[in-house]
Amino acid sequence: FGRRFESPLLWQSIIMIFTMLLMLKLCTEVRVSNELNIKRRSFAAADSKDEEIKAPPKRSYLDFDLNYFWHWSKFTDYVQCVLTFTGVTGYITYLWLDSSLFVETLGFLAVFTEAMLGVPQLYRNYQNRSTEGMSVKMVLMWTSGDTFKTVYFILNQAPFQFSICGLLQVFVDIAILLQVYLYSYYPQKPVTHAAHPASTKAL
Repeated sequence: FGRRFESPLLWQSIIMIFTMLLMLKLCTEVRVSNELNIKRRSFAAADSKDEEIKAPPKRSYLDFDLNYFWHWSKFTDYVQCVLTFTGVTGYITYLWLDSSLFVETLGFLAVFTEAMLGVPQLYRNYQNRSTEGMSVKMVLMWTSGDTFKTVYFILNQAPFQFSICGLLQVFVDIAILLQVYLYSYYPQKPVTHAAHPASTKAL
């Protein structure tokens, strides 16, 4: 609303959001099915009728333990968090819509966040000294998609932050592919990690 960009980027973002939510739903179901701890962790206040809770909850709406942020037990909690974040940032954007500094900063944070999507995988590979269990085909699709997107930004003279963050995203993808090569041909001694207290399996 503050600075319009091309419609294909908007539709790509909408499709990506729904795709990520579907993946999040699947990951939540798999993780919860493998957890030994059956205590429900939630974003919103727990329902007093919940069978897992014997005493009425004495909690507020934003009832989450920061140690378990984004590790909730139900998909609906993630949806509530996303809707809350969207509502708050949407209202702030409405109030500051006339500020070019705010609009440019918001746009940069958006594309920069997207550019950092591969960094958690990059860091986990580094910690484990291995890429075992990671889909190389997925990373190749990331790299090709990000490359095409970045070229599109440059050729169509998109705002500067699009091109910079697109290049950063490609570099992260290439770094992950380099890890695949290094850890496959030059295996290193894995680093031991402490197990998560509430989970028997890391996703």
